[in-house]
Amino acid sequence: MKKSKRQRPNRRPRKSLRKSRHKSPREGSGKSPKSRGKASPDRLAKLAQLERIIARCGGGIVAFSGGVDSTFLLSAASRVLGTNLLAVTVAFPAVPAAEIRSAKAIARALKVKHLVVRADDVMGMERFRANPPDRCYHCKKAILSKLLAIAQALGFPCILEASNKDDVADYRPGHRAVRELGVKSPLIEAGLTKVDIRALSRECGLPTWNKPSAACLASRIPYGEAITREKLARIERGEAYLASLGFTSCRLRHHGDVARIEVPEGEMARLLEAGLKSKIARRMKTLGFRYVTIDIEGYRSGSMNEALGKSGRRADR
Repeated sequence: MKKSKRQRPNRRPRKSLRKSRHKSPREGSGKSPKSRGKASPDRLAKLAQLERIIARCGGGIVAFSGGVDSTFLLSAASRVLGTNLLAVTVAFPAVPAAEIRSAKAIARALKVKHLVVRADDVMGMERFRANPPDRCYHCKKAILSKLLAIAQALGFPCILEASNKDDVADYRPGHRAVRELGVKSPLIEAGLTKVDIRALSRECGLPTWNKPSAACLASRIPYGEAITREKLARIERGEAYLASLGFTSCRLRHHGDVARIEVPEGEMARLLEAGLKSKIARRMKTLGFRYVTIDIEGYRSGSMNEALGKSGRRADR
């Protein structure tokens, strides 16, 4: 007599293992704020426009510094383009080593292919070393040309860079190189400001949403004064020391043997505390500065451009 088969309780059908392991382009690339419902309709509309602009590329390279804007752009591009995307970070003495390490960590977290390329030859360019007012144009053109060569070699149709709408009104000679080389600026096209980008970055869960603005270390040296590796290293070490003391939004301007420190006005009282002030002065002097000063106007982005005046800034637009 045959034994009756044991009845098994009803179970929910198992998902295909292959399907459960499949990752769509949106996974691992930061949350979309659309699912959270907290972003304003205006910002969501700008985000949708950004994604349409990126989608038209079909694939591309993102010029990735690890800052607020480029991280937001890379996150959006990874959701839209999936694996048909490469982040490229350029390393040379004007970029702090800490920023390169941060860019690597962010790219890993976003699960995006990442390449770090050296651009030490920029230091050998006379139009960079001489530090004219249009220095950024020559530097950016050399760097973006490297990215274009990589894109052509790997078959990527687009280069995406992360200037935002606010940058259009500022003195940005490097943007001329962007236009000349046909590099896309999707954040500008979508009308995204820095405030928009920080707000959407926070909704997406990106760690850079409140990261202080950063700029090339060469921007700490007055126009017309030669840029050297030694000066850049001195600035990098000095700003790293100030950051270690909690002054994250700061600039160390290099005026020969004078160090001019800029911090936000709200942090100036702490900077002037007797014990801390003396400690900072001693550290700056060990770096090679003879005099250490505090700018009473406080931190402001692009303060070296104040020497150009309005006519000098218009000349490059």
